[in-house]
Amino acid sequence: MKSIRDIYKIGKGPSSSHTMGPGFAAGIFKEHHKDADSFKAILYGSLAKTGVGHGTDRVLVDTFSPVPVEVVISKEDPEDLKHPNTLDLIAIKDGEEVARQRYISIGGGDIIVDGHRGPVKKEEDVYLENSFAEIKQFCAFRYVNLDEYIELSEGKEIWDFLGEVWKAMEQEVEEGLSKTGELPGPLHVQRKAKFLHEQVPQNKHAELVESQLVCSYAYACSEQNADNGTVVTAPTCGSCGVLPAVLYYLKHKRRLSTDKIVRALGVAGLFGELAKRNASVSGAECGCQAEIGVACSMAAAAAGYAFGYNTDQIEYAAEVALEHHLGLTCDPICGLVQIPCIERNAVAAMRAINAANIAYFLTGTRNISYDMVLKSMYYTGLDMNQRYRETSEGGLAKAYSRRG
Repeated sequence: MKSIRDIYKIGKGPSSSHTMGPGFAAGIFKEHHKDADSFKAILYGSLAKTGVGHGTDRVLVDTFSPVPVEVVISKEDPEDLKHPNTLDLIAIKDGEEVARQRYISIGGGDIIVDGHRGPVKKEEDVYLENSFAEIKQFCAFRYVNLDEYIELSEGKEIWDFLGEVWKAMEQEVEEGLSKTGELPGPLHVQRKAKFLHEQVPQNKHAELVESQLVCSYAYACSEQNADNGTVVTAPTCGSCGVLPAVLYYLKHKRRLSTDKIVRALGVAGLFGELAKRNASVSGAECGCQAEIGVACSMAAAAAGYAFGYNTDQIEYAAEVALEHHLGLTCDPICGLVQIPCIERNAVAAMRAINAANIAYFLTGTRNISYDMVLKSMYYTGLDMNQRYRETSEGGLAKAYSRRG
């Protein structure tokens, strides 16, 4: 399994698969064809249906600049399309096509070149274990906790990397809490994080304070993402608000040290990387269960670690969180990462804390493993009707277009 560095990428929103991935592909293609007079990009599948709302066209223009690029939204997919996040990049010289390459954006900001195995940035496996069952067996044999297992596999320098990730996440939250106004796009969605946070001192119902705080943090991150701000994939841009919201809340509520937070990020990264390897973190491939569901499982695992849980309890927290997102569709209205995406991050952040609480009491009674629910999530996604996999052609996206 790859390093957990693979799951956390710091970059511009609003979409890791629709913005980061295509931008990365364009940068590589441009570097390989420096003498081109112009470029052409053809978007297929989900990139064609929601790319404009997600900013795919914008990032391609920005990346190829100052060389002009024509962005074509394909109305039909080729018969040999292997993944819904696919684009062809074409280099043009003296009016003639001189090179063409197909790229696939597999989620989380990663791309692969069609016809080649593995991601463009080939990294050696850091972990010999490829399932949580194997990880748990190793930890039991060596008498180590999950954070110790991470350090044995990655080296101590992983904590410095995760320290930078945490700084970026904190900045996400704090910048988001400071801003007001309308998010870009035709939906006229107003930022709500600052309002939610400012209402907390006026709330006399203690049981609601936690919800308001956690939700305000999740809204802050998700609104930053929707506004093309800098965020951290966890595991994607569209689900970037769940994990930071939970950890930011627990940091202040429990006065957690930075070291504790960073190690919790490491534990969360393990579960995210397992999902990326053994299932999917792409909404276009498996629906929002692969993005928000995985984010919720990562946050639940992080909360379990912060609570001092043992390995079984942490696994159960992650499993509960993902299990109860099975079948969740990806149906962004107008192709924007706003409705229902922002609110969905807040709901998942609260659900992560609830999943961790359930795990504390019921771990000994469980029947389902994290590996099982990952496999179920993947096949559920593949069975899901294409309209519900980030195409904006079904679910809320379709219902909204018909409102009177």
